[in-house]
Amino acid sequence: MAAIAHRGRGRRTINEINMVPFIDVMLVLLIIFMVTAPLIAPSVIDLPSVGKAAKQPDQVVQVIIGQDEALQLKIKDQSSSVNIKALAKVVQQAQAEAPNTAVVISADKSVKYEAVVKVMDTLQRAGIARVGLSVQLTP
Repeated sequence: MAAIAHRGRGRRTINEINMVPFIDVMLVLLIIFMVTAPLIAPSVIDLPSVGKAAKQPDQVVQVIIGQDEALQLKIKDQSSSVNIKALAKVVQQAQAEAPNTAVVISADKSVKYEAVVKVMDTLQRAGIARVGLSVQLTP
C-alpha cells in the first residue's frame, strides 16, 4: 500500500516500491541454489579421440541432382544417367565391389528439397549405410 504524506494542505500518496520483500525472496533463492548446487552431479561428455576416427572411404559414389531433377551418377570419374528406380541397384553394385564406399548427394540450389529427400529415402530403404550431402560454398 502506498503511504500517505501530510504536506501542506492536501494529502499526497508516495509512489515508492517497497524493496524489502524482493530482497528477502532473492536471499532465499540464493540460499536454495547454494545448498542444491553441490548435489547436482556433473555430466560426463565422451569426446571422440583421433585414433577412433572412421576410415576414409575407398571409393565415393556421387549422385548429382540437376535442375530438371535428372540424376547423374559419378563413380571413379565415370558419369552416367540413372533413374531413381535403378539408383539403389547401381549403388549396391558399387558397394559390393568396394565395401567401404560412401555415397554423396549433390544438388543444384534451385532443386526442390523434396527431390533430395526422395533420393535419400531410396538409398536408405536399399540399406546404403554411408550417405552424405555435399555442400558447396559460394564466395
